[in-house]
Amino acid sequence: MIVRSVAGFLLVLLLSCGSLILSGCKSSGDTKYDETRNWSAERLYNEAKEELLGNNFKKAIEYYEKLEARFPYGRYSQQAQLEVGYAYFKDREPAQALAAADRFIKLHPDHPSVDYAYYLKGLVNFNEDLGLFGGLSNQDPSERDPKAMRESFDAFRELVVRFPESRYAADATARMRYLVNSMANFETSVAYYYMRRKAYVAAVSRAQGVLLDYPQSPAVERALAIMVKSYDAMGMSELRDDTDRLLKFNFPNTKYAVAGDYRRRWYQIW
Repeated sequence: MIVRSVAGFLLVLLLSCGSLILSGCKSSGDTKYDETRNWSAERLYNEAKEELLGNNFKKAIEYYEKLEARFPYGRYSQQAQLEVGYAYFKDREPAQALAAADRFIKLHPDHPSVDYAYYLKGLVNFNEDLGLFGGLSNQDPSERDPKAMRESFDAFRELVVRFPESRYAADATARMRYLVNSMANFETSVAYYYMRRKAYVAAVSRAQGVLLDYPQSPAVERALAIMVKSYDAMGMSELRDDTDRLLKFNFPNTKYAVAGDYRRRWYQIW
């Protein structure tokens, strides 16, 4: 009986110790997982900034979001709301980056750094635009959506109009010029696509849009040439000749002018 009691006591003791060991391991794991739980707002911000500068964007986002959740008020939280957008942008999460920028603008419209939020919005969509045009030649241009270009342009324009002295204004202006030419080229490519497929009315319509919306763009020359070819294909000789004169007057050295021979397949030299 004594032996059996001792054995039982030892078994209970071993089970208790095992339970304590497992509990200790779990506690240790929890502490390691949430290493930031006792950090101040300042430390969270500094750690997030360090991770951002080290290109550890996911970790930076984690710290920024913890900072805002634990310390929703104060300068560190405001700065985190702005910088997390940039972290998302660098982490190739454009939707989250735009959401963060929009949220900052809504919450802090008078913040000294709100100009950067507009710049970030333009930059995110600008990069989306580059991705869009990277494969333009391999896809029907009429099926592509130039939304990113327009939204990028609108964000940059608002920045330049509202904050003309901003440190980002000059770069935004340069990117706006690029975007104008990109949008004009997009419309011209669509017009050319329609012309190649003998949808001449649609081709003329899109080319006219280039003349109206982007009159200073280099794409105007090609748009006029598309109109000449399309009018000729439709048998509209008067409109063809008027447009041809306009093309040669504005671009006397145009490579698209074919004197007296409108029926040549112009697109072969494009």
